[in-house]
Amino acid sequence: MWLNNILETIGNTPLIKLNKIVKDIPATVLAKVDYFNPGNSIKDRMALKMVEVAEKEGKLKPGGTIIECTSGNTGMGLALAACVKGYKCIFTTTDKQSKEKMDILKAVGAEVIVCPTNVEPDDPRSYYSVARRLEKEIPNSYLCNQYDNLANRLAHYETTGPEIWKQTEGKITHFVCTAGTGGTITGTAMYLKEQNPDIQVWAIDVYGSLLTKYFRTGEVDMNEVHPYISEGFGEDFVPQNYDMSVIDHFEQVTDKDGAIMARRIAKEEGLFCGYSAGSCLQGLMQLKDRLKKDDVVVCIFHDHGSRYVAKIYNDQWMMERGFLDVKTFKDIVNARAHKKLITVQPTHTVAEAVELMKKYDIDQVPVMNGEEPVGAISENGLFKKVFSDPEIKNATIQSVIETPYPVVAFDTPVERLGSLITKENGAVLAKDEKGDYHIVTRYDVIQSLAK
Repeated sequence: MWLNNILETIGNTPLIKLNKIVKDIPATVLAKVDYFNPGNSIKDRMALKMVEVAEKEGKLKPGGTIIECTSGNTGMGLALAACVKGYKCIFTTTDKQSKEKMDILKAVGAEVIVCPTNVEPDDPRSYYSVARRLEKEIPNSYLCNQYDNLANRLAHYETTGPEIWKQTEGKITHFVCTAGTGGTITGTAMYLKEQNPDIQVWAIDVYGSLLTKYFRTGEVDMNEVHPYISEGFGEDFVPQNYDMSVIDHFEQVTDKDGAIMARRIAKEEGLFCGYSAGSCLQGLMQLKDRLKKDDVVVCIFHDHGSRYVAKIYNDQWMMERGFLDVKTFKDIVNARAHKKLITVQPTHTVAEAVELMKKYDIDQVPVMNGEEPVGAISENGLFKKVFSDPEIKNATIQSVIETPYPVVAFDTPVERLGSLITKENGAVLAKDEKGDYHIVTRYDVIQSLAK
C-alpha cells in the first residue's frame, strides 16, 4: 500500500541498541534514531504539528508564508510540510550553523536569512528579532516560534513518547535528550512519566547555555551565556515549551567532547549522526555510574551526520578548534627538531648522491631545481641501477631521477600520510610557515604511530 505524501512517513523511527561505546555501562542503552524521518531529523514531528495546529486555529491560511527562526532542522520539517500543503517559507538562522543545513533548506524551496550569533535575543539583528519583524511586514504570514509554541512539545507527547514506551515494552527507566527548544525532552517526558513516574529524565546541555543553572536555581543568569560551537541545543533564554518539573537532572557537555563522541558513534556503532547525538551520548557517559544492570536507557539521536560533513566530520575543522588530537606532518617535523632537508640538484652525480645518503643515513632524497622539487632519488632505486650498470655512478641525477614526492599541507594528519607513501613513492614533502620544505618518510610515519 502506498502513502499519500512524504508527511505520512514521519515518526515510527527505530530504536537501536548501542554496543561498543557503552560496553562498560551495565545498563541496556538504546538510541531512538530519528534521522530516519524524511527530513533527517526529529524536528519533522513538531514542524508538522505546528503547521496543523496553526491551520486548525486559522492562523495559517491557504497561500500563506511560514516564517521561523531555526538552526536548520525545524526549517527542513516546515519546508516539507510547505511543499505538500502549498505554503511559502522564509527562515532566519545563525551564522554558526553549517552550510549544508542552509543549502538543504534552499533546495526544498525556502528562503534563508543568515543572522549573527553573538547578539542578545532581543537585539534587532538576532534571528529571533528578524523573524518577528518579517511576520509583521509580510501579509498572510505565520511565525511558528518553535520555542514558545506548545504544539512543539505536544508533537512529542503524542508520538515520540508513545513510540518509546511501546518499543521498550514499558521497560524504559531513563530518558536522555539534549535540551534546546524544550519540546522533545518535555513532551516525551510528560508522556513517559504519566506511564511510570519513576522514569528518570536527564537533559543534556552545553557550556555557554543558561538552561542548566535555570533548572538548578530558577534564575535566568545571563552571565552563564557565552558563545559555543555545538549546534541544535542549548539556549540563551528559557523557551515556554519547558516544564522543568518533568526533568530530573541537567548535565553539561563541552563542545569538544560532543563532537568527538559523534565521530565515535559513526565509526564504532555505524550510526552517522549529528552534533546533538554525540553530546547526548557523551552526557550519558558522564552519568554512567548512576546506572544499574537492569536499567533500560533511551537516548535521542536527533539528526543525520550529512548536515555536519564540513564541520565535526572534517578533520581540518576539528583540528583548527583543538578538538582532534591527531599527529600531523608538522608534529613529526617538530619532534626531530626541524632538521635541515638534504637535497640534490639534477646536475649532481649519482656518486655524490650516494655519499650524501651515507653521510646522513637517509634513503630518500628530493631532487630540487632551485627551490622547487622536480623529482626524487631513493636508496633502493639507485641500488638497482648501480647494480645493473656500475658506470652509472658517474652519470648525473637527471639520468636516474624518479617521480617527485607528493607535496601536502603542513598540518596533514599522519594517517593520510601513510596512504600517500607507497612502495614506489617513499616520502612526502610539505612547506612550513616560512616556506621551507620538509620531508616525511615511511620510517617517520611508523615511528610516530608507535609512540
